[in-house]
Amino acid sequence: MSPGPSLDVLLADGVVAQVRPIAPGDADAVVDLLGRVSRETIYYRYFSARPTVPDAEIDALVRADGFEVGALVMVRHDLIIGIAQYHRDPGRDEAEVAFLVDDAHQGHGVGTMLLEHLADHARHHGIRRFVADTLSDNHRMLRVFADAGFVRQYTRSAEVIRIVLDIEPSSEALAAADARDHVAVVQSMRRLLEPRAIAVVGAGRRRGGIGHELLRNLLAGGFNGPVYPVNPAAAHVASVPSWPTVASIPGAVDLAVVAVPSGAVADVVEACGRKGVASLVVITAGYAEAGEEGGAAQEHMARLAHRHGMRMVGPNCFGIINTDPAVSMNATFAADPPRPGKVGFVSQSGGLGIAILAEAAARGMGLSSFVSMGNKADVSGNDLLQWWEDDPATDVILLYLESFGNPRKFSRIARRVSRSKPIVAVKGGRSGAGTRAASSHTAALASSDRAVDALFEQTGVVRVETIEELFDVAEVLAHQPRPPGRRVAVVGNAGGPGVLAADACVSRGLEVPPFSDALADALRGLLPAAAGVRNPVDLAAGATAGDYRHALMTILSRDEVDAAVVIFTPPLVTRAGDVARAVGEAVAAMAERGRDRPVVASFLGAAEARRALAEAPRPVPCFAYPENAVRALAHSARYASWRARPEEPVPVLEGVDANEARRLVSEGTPGAPAWLTGAPAMGVLGAYGIPTLPTRAAGDEEAAATEAARLGFPVALKAAGPALVHKSEHGGVRLGLADARAVVAAYGDMAASLGASMHGATVQPMVVGGVETIVGFVQDPSFGPQVVVGLGGTAVEILGDSVTRLAPLTARDAREMLLGLRAAPLLRGYRGSPPVDLDALADLVLRMAALAEDLPEIAEADCNPVMAGPAGAVVADARLRVAPDAVAPPEGPRHLR
Repeated sequence: MSPGPSLDVLLADGVVAQVRPIAPGDADAVVDLLGRVSRETIYYRYFSARPTVPDAEIDALVRADGFEVGALVMVRHDLIIGIAQYHRDPGRDEAEVAFLVDDAHQGHGVGTMLLEHLADHARHHGIRRFVADTLSDNHRMLRVFADAGFVRQYTRSAEVIRIVLDIEPSSEALAAADARDHVAVVQSMRRLLEPRAIAVVGAGRRRGGIGHELLRNLLAGGFNGPVYPVNPAAAHVASVPSWPTVASIPGAVDLAVVAVPSGAVADVVEACGRKGVASLVVITAGYAEAGEEGGAAQEHMARLAHRHGMRMVGPNCFGIINTDPAVSMNATFAADPPRPGKVGFVSQSGGLGIAILAEAAARGMGLSSFVSMGNKADVSGNDLLQWWEDDPATDVILLYLESFGNPRKFSRIARRVSRSKPIVAVKGGRSGAGTRAASSHTAALASSDRAVDALFEQTGVVRVETIEELFDVAEVLAHQPRPPGRRVAVVGNAGGPGVLAADACVSRGLEVPPFSDALADALRGLLPAAAGVRNPVDLAAGATAGDYRHALMTILSRDEVDAAVVIFTPPLVTRAGDVARAVGEAVAAMAERGRDRPVVASFLGAAEARRALAEAPRPVPCFAYPENAVRALAHSARYASWRARPEEPVPVLEGVDANEARRLVSEGTPGAPAWLTGAPAMGVLGAYGIPTLPTRAAGDEEAAATEAARLGFPVALKAAGPALVHKSEHGGVRLGLADARAVVAAYGDMAASLGASMHGATVQPMVVGGVETIVGFVQDPSFGPQVVVGLGGTAVEILGDSVTRLAPLTARDAREMLLGLRAAPLLRGYRGSPPVDLDALADLVLRMAALAEDLPEIAEADCNPVMAGPAGAVVADARLRVAPDAVAPPEGPRHLR
């Protein structure tokens, strides 16, 4: 096995280790490991108490080439703590495996992690199964095989159990890996966010300096543990004894906050690693954001931290906060520390983090924890999502992101977390979304920002446009229940704001239904004669606090609405504070009676009302304008709708032959990027059970006429050639040819017009009727396959009527994509036309998504048009761009970056 890259991984105790291929230089380290392990471990590994392992055996191990013999080692603090190896006979797809783990590190997931990575390595060498013989009382090794999630078969004898593992990726193995990753990540975040002792490295004596203010915030916040300033030039900082180096600190240190010049950071990281520090927060800037040289220094710093088993936030960050009274950590230099609350917040921007904390303080919104990630050299939003998933102090998660480190992992985590806790996100950098040359209609429709939209839509993440909107939605989600539906009551004391609120509701997908006669009569009996009682409810300018209370309680006591918007315009006689208290009392009373419905408010020009509503038993979010209140409520309703949907697995499709598709792709594009069109492209689609029109190739006009006669007239004639991707734009498509003479003439016209770019033609039968649609995908290096459906033909780019989702897709995803088109009425049947077979069209979309997942070497696929009708859906034309080296393969084993 040739030396390969070292991958940083997390063990079950949250400590970072490295997995890499074994190398000849590891011989002494292997001997050292064998000398450290116990006799019992040796016995379980070799089935005998071998005093030594022959040099020849060790030499063969460290020179493993990966084909017949492969081996990986796990390294921690530059020490090999585990070895995994396989051996197979030449030409076989089955290999025997064995593991050896240092006694001191057993039970931390070393063996399982090695097995996961060894399986991935073996698959790349054509191995499909692992076989292991294990002593029947070797329970730890049996647990390793069980925890991996691979399909297993057992054969038992008196003393030995033979295990056969199918190491092909599966949903079970992926779920098992995710579960292991979750445990490890949460443990690593606990070491970061619940430290018992903190060192501030670079704590200067000058007020206003970052290190100094960080220290003061930790002290002022009442951190429940020792805080150690580190400053070689001062005996005391802020009246606290200072230490010249991290190494000189007398006690253990869990977290080091680093605020020294960039040139000194690497030495500090090394010193922290030698001290045994668990986690780092690097405030210092001047790294990847500053250019290529800074990026290299940042990479070195992250590797250095990982080599010592540490997680790291930053660099170029603002710090971290945990308001849990058991921790009370404010490791930032913010002037506005947040109060305790139920909202977890992560920001990729340090500068924006300062504004975020100020806004939270101004709104009185409490935070459970806050992390400024900075350059995300290590700790990312994926890590924090998993922490907050388990954190009982966090009910709502807010994200400000500028980039995704691992979108596919984010998708799996966010989809799971959103089932229990709402995630609200602002994604910066929309205008800088990646662009690509529009080599097909599908590629023209795909973009990185559309991929982000699809990612959030499929995972239940609430996407908002601004930080203000982020806080608005957070207030509703943190303090109000989820609406069970989209029906909204609007209650106010002025007609104009009520109309604006009703219009905003309708424009954002909510409903403002008229009340029943019974409810209207009940309101009429309680309210002044001038009140309008149908919805919106206009209490009139003279409405009292009691009128608001009675109206709101009466409306919420019925089953006619799912939420309410309360609007107050200050008149001359009624005080806003009185109305606010009445609204808060009504909401709390209805919640006690089991009629808990979300209520939001807009008190125009009345700051005192906001305080009163925030202090209510069930805080009621209050906004300056009705539209803001409705916007936040609409986001809550959409999230509630997503969460109410039952989870749906990715379907297992019948009639799929992935190996045949790979063979056809390889034959059609031998070793070089190219387009597959015509019959070869249709053959690849057919291997996935995708219906295609019969497509015949013809090298001249006579062959075209012959094939047309075989297919039956009328026919379509399409020019073929590697340069003719968009045939219609070059005059390379002729439709409705009624006889052989018409085919010959059309072929001759196209040949004369297109010249050397035309390499023959294809002939197809005409499709009568149906709706033209487009189905395709584009491989995104970060997000994976973007699947696109839209209105077909050349109009798709002009009208932009398309929907994008990320593979893999569920059946519901595919159907919702089709029904999400503006042209969806055409699919359902429009003005007397028959509805298309939506199930058949959705099945075609699912099969395209499966093709995209299984064959990442197909960088782009464009089926246009796909003719959909009452009897099914069929691809009339297709082009596939094959680029084997253009995209990364599907995600492999878990590692930190």
